Amino acid sequence: MQLSELAIRSTPIPGLLVVDLPVHGDSRGWFKENWQREKMIAAGLPDLGPVQNNVSFNQAVGVTRGIHAEPWNKFVSVATGKVFGAWVDLRQGPAFGTAFWCEITPEVAVYVPRGVGNAFQTVEAPAAYSYLVDAHWTETAQSEYTFLNLADETAAVPWPIPLERAELSAKDLAHPRLAEVTPVAPRRTLVVGANGQVGRALMERWASRGDVDGVGREQLEIADPDSVADFDFSPYGTIVNAAAYTAVDLAETPEGRRSAWATNAFGAQRLAQAAREQRAVLVHFSSDYVYDGTIAEHTERESVAPLGVYGQTKAAGDALVATWQDHYIVRTSWVVGEGKNFVRTMASLAERGVDPAVVDDQIGRLTFADDLAAVTEHLLRVRPEPGVYHLSTEGEPLSWAGIARNVFAATGHDPERVSATSTAEFYAAQERAEGDGTISPRPRSSVLDLSRIRATGFAPRDQIVALRAYLGL
Repeated sequence: MQLSELAIRSTPIPGLLVVDLPVHGDSRGWFKENWQREKMIAAGLPDLGPVQNNVSFNQAVGVTRGIHAEPWNKFVSVATGKVFGAWVDLRQGPAFGTAFWCEITPEVAVYVPRGVGNAFQTVEAPAAYSYLVDAHWTETAQSEYTFLNLADETAAVPWPIPLERAELSAKDLAHPRLAEVTPVAPRRTLVVGANGQVGRALMERWASRGDVDGVGREQLEIADPDSVADFDFSPYGTIVNAAAYTAVDLAETPEGRRSAWATNAFGAQRLAQAAREQRAVLVHFSSDYVYDGTIAEHTERESVAPLGVYGQTKAAGDALVATWQDHYIVRTSWVVGEGKNFVRTMASLAERGVDPAVVDDQIGRLTFADDLAAVTEHLLRVRPEPGVYHLSTEGEPLSWAGIARNVFAATGHDPERVSATSTAEFYAAQERAEGDGTISPRPRSSVLDLSRIRATGFAPRDQIVALRAYLGL
């Protein structure tokens, strides 16, 4: 048995990878690590996360099976014997119909992505053909198979043993030619919380795509375990969680506390579990409220230290999302989207001649929902290292009063009409006016370090430029 080094080789079919396996042998026989997650991921193999191991034992030379494209990724190898493997890309896209073949021995394995047709022919028997898959077989899954005829003239697979002399099943003989095959569509994208500020921005950005579904609370209420259990996540390879409980002050009340935990923490956990089961990438939005605001500029490496219930539930949700390896947590601050918000309120006050007193001791930068949609698309396209990424506008940090003055100035009004007040004074006045004692503590500094997201190639917009664009100026 010849020894080799672990190596990953690409092929003409995107995502189809040939794996050279180290095999260690002596007079007694041989040993190999057929699946070694840590080493293989380090070498460049996707993290398969197998949940089922199947073995096809083939007693005779010439046994031929395929060509089958299945709704999961798989890792094929042989324990003994030798097979001639053939693969045809049956996925929708420019590589549709591309073929590749090679021999599989104990020293060679192949990673086969979802939607790529797989076939093999035994050339040295007996052959024990093994394949790890990342989803369980079900009758529903079997209905999603796509097939191609072994003798398809376009693929033109050079079978070592001519098919007329090979052993095939009647089903495999009846599969269609390539011209009759419906390409395997990409897995779909699900936007959860599609009716919120960020959800609406995402749906607008992806309006021209035919593979995006948006759901509101009526279709999927992540705070409700039964709603999540009844929802079919199987079509989705990407889940974007734009759902959140954001009533910061009400989260300090008994009822609000329960709702905040149910949505922001345990709802996020349920989506992480759904993403794990479907091997889907999960994008989740976090908040500057996970920080206590005592550090002038927060980095992603900073330990969270939330001051109030809202921040506590968001921090818990972040930790639960991070239990699934293929995740992006976009941590943001002072979000502005469509609907009622601080910027619109200040513009309205300026127009109506109202001179507001605005908090001047909380410092940060605005984040516009359109930019959160743009960075989500960027992360899903570039696929940098999973983890937490900060996103806000950039430029000089401002207080809420400073932002209000910029809104007044941008809309043609005197910015000096905006007076400054402290957080304590503002909420004391609000409590006197409304008789409501449910006030949550706020971080004094919400300034986010943006170097990590910049390193991925995404350029945040300047705060004032983005503000003027939002106001239509």
